[in-house]
Amino acid sequence: MSNQKIKKAGGAEPDEFESQVAQELLNLEMTSTDLKASLRDLYITAAKEVDCGAGRKAIIIYVPFKLQKPFQKIQARLIRELEKKFSGRHVIIVAQRNILGKSYARSQKTVGLRPRSRTLTAVQDAILEDIVYPTEITGKRTRCKVDGRRILKVYLDGRDQANVEGRTDTYAAVYGKLTNKQVAFHFSS
Repeated sequence: MSNQKIKKAGGAEPDEFESQVAQELLNLEMTSTDLKASLRDLYITAAKEVDCGAGRKAIIIYVPFKLQKPFQKIQARLIRELEKKFSGRHVIIVAQRNILGKSYARSQKTVGLRPRSRTLTAVQDAILEDIVYPTEITGKRTRCKVDGRRILKVYLDGRDQANVEGRTDTYAAVYGKLTNKQVAFHFSS
C-alpha cells in the first residue's frame, strides 16, 4: 500500500527505510485533514538517512523535479508532521535533478548545447536552495583559504533566523554529503 507513495527510477524496489517514509506519507494523507487533498497526487523517488555528526541524523526526501512546486506549497506543514513521526531527526526535501557532463551530445533530431540548468554548478546551487527552503538566500561568498580549501559562505534572510538557527548545522552537513563542498551559514541583518 505504501508503494503508491514512492516511485523509484526503473521500477526498482524501495528499501526498508524508504518504505517507512512512504508509509508515513500515506498515513499523513489518510489522517491529516489539511494535507489530505495536497498529498493525494504527490509521491517521492527516494529517501536517505544522513549522519550529521554529534549523534544527530537527518532525513533527505527526494521528490521528482516536476512535483517540487506542489511539495513546496505544503512543505512547512509536511516537515513539521514528519519530524514529529521521526523524532529527533530533521527532514529536508530536495528535488531530484540530473547533471549532464561536458561531453553531452544530443540526439540527431535536436541540436544545441546542454541546458544550463543541468550543469554541475547549477544543480549544486539548486540543491542549496532546496535545502534552506522556505528561507531565502540573500548572498553567497566563496572564501579561499591559504591551504587551498574553499568555503562557501551563505547569507540567509535575517527574518527567518529564529526558525532556522537550530537547523544550520544540519543544512551544512547535508549539503556537504550531497556535494562534497564545505558551507557556512550566516544571517544577514
